[in-house]
Amino acid sequence: MTPAKEMLFLQLPLLLVLLPGGNNEDGGNSGNYPALNESNCLLIIKTFSFYNHSKVQHLSSGWLDGFEVYGWDRSSKNFTFLLPWSKGNLTNKEWEELRSYFSVFSSVFPLVLHSKVKEWQLEYPFEIQIAAGCEWHFGEDLVNFIRIAYDGSDLLSYQNNSWVPSPKGGSRAQQVWELLEKSKISQEITDGILPDICPRLLLSLLDAGKADLQRQVKPKAWLSSGRTPGPGRLLLVCHISGFHPKPVWAVWTRGKQEQPSMQRSDVLPHVDHTWYLRVTLEVAAGEAVGLACRVRHSSLGGQDLLLYWEQNHSKDLTILAVMVPLVLLKVGLLFWSRKYWKCCGLQPSSSFPLE
Repeated sequence: MTPAKEMLFLQLPLLLVLLPGGNNEDGGNSGNYPALNESNCLLIIKTFSFYNHSKVQHLSSGWLDGFEVYGWDRSSKNFTFLLPWSKGNLTNKEWEELRSYFSVFSSVFPLVLHSKVKEWQLEYPFEIQIAAGCEWHFGEDLVNFIRIAYDGSDLLSYQNNSWVPSPKGGSRAQQVWELLEKSKISQEITDGILPDICPRLLLSLLDAGKADLQRQVKPKAWLSSGRTPGPGRLLLVCHISGFHPKPVWAVWTRGKQEQPSMQRSDVLPHVDHTWYLRVTLEVAAGEAVGLACRVRHSSLGGQDLLLYWEQNHSKDLTILAVMVPLVLLKVGLLFWSRKYWKCCGLQPSSSFPLE
């Protein structure tokens, strides 16, 4: 184990103490409701848009658990630090090395792709998306990752210390795999930056930014009706907005019975680093009375937010919001992100091209 990794694993127990609820033995589970999984993800996204053989645009952003912490200034070819704690504890020399790698890659990669258009049967315009970073799940080892997508479809990934072509990528994935296996800059990234610098930066950001990351903002919730799904049917919509941290639990219930046919949207970010979620339920018009949307979030202090649907209210207005106390066995853990693409609210076919 390298000295950097040794220091990293020495820091993990301390970080567990610093996290709210870090000594909770039951994972913050209360009653019969499921506990939320805790993970922390540092994610760098690079999107190349190839318009023709001479025009390409690249956009970059860096994210920590829903916070955009890095941008890239194409004119100065340097990182932009978007939050006061974005630098973590890396030295200026280490940031300069990262800047150099990023700049060279941003310049060389398009040239390589242009030269391979015919051989790899690429068709302009097309888009290449690269996501790289490291993620730590509570109680598990840190995991490094790289994913590459072509026009929103997985092409290949770096896992278990090797490049793996995606089964859906066909011969093109195999060709890119062969190129990366021989690439010197690829080896420097997978052998040095990812296993050493990324985890250390992740932990230092969690420490430096804990005031922002651990802030508790209560959700605002309201009910409305969606587009009528058919004669005699209703679409009930529960909106949950403005909450932080990201993990939230929301369901439609009748009494204590959870309704199995409800649909959840993705948890989407607001510009103020809070989050939004909607949960919908389609029912017969005569069955709406007695239904309620129940919301659970760490900021609510052990209480559920309960909103009842009542037929005699306007379906397009807020119905009713009351706080219902629940007995918690122990204080819950502060939970962060979902695994890999969802850790920053992203999908392989989307990006946040903010600079």
